[in-house]
Amino acid sequence: MDINIHATFLPHNDPEAALGFYRDALGLEVRKDVGYGGLRWITVGPVGQPDVSIVLYPPEGDPGITEDERRTINEMMAKGTYASIMFATKDLDGLFEKLQATDAEVVQEPTDQQWGERDCAFRDPSGNMVRIQQVQ
Repeated sequence: MDINIHATFLPHNDPEAALGFYRDALGLEVRKDVGYGGLRWITVGPVGQPDVSIVLYPPEGDPGITEDERRTINEMMAKGTYASIMFATKDLDGLFEKLQATDAEVVQEPTDQQWGERDCAFRDPSGNMVRIQQVQ
């Protein structure tokens, strides 16, 4: 069986701030920017990896979610406990410096973890946890 990760979804509550973080700070390319009903779904992905995408979506755009669920999602997003993603880079310190120069919230500076990995963490403008791991 051949299976790959094609897309993952991260919520956003401000499309322009999401673009500023994922496109401008992280350097991902915008693949789609679709508006409907005053909301925007923005698909971004790493340059050179056209088969891997992140869909930045407005959680209030899901018609199956109740108002109480929307409120809970917004509260969890604000705390950084609703969604997360992990990236990998060969230059963790360089990327950390670039992100630190933006208004992204630093959660953890580059750290050698006890399990052998070196990583750092930020929150994106919507509160999602973004971890970045050093790879060789």
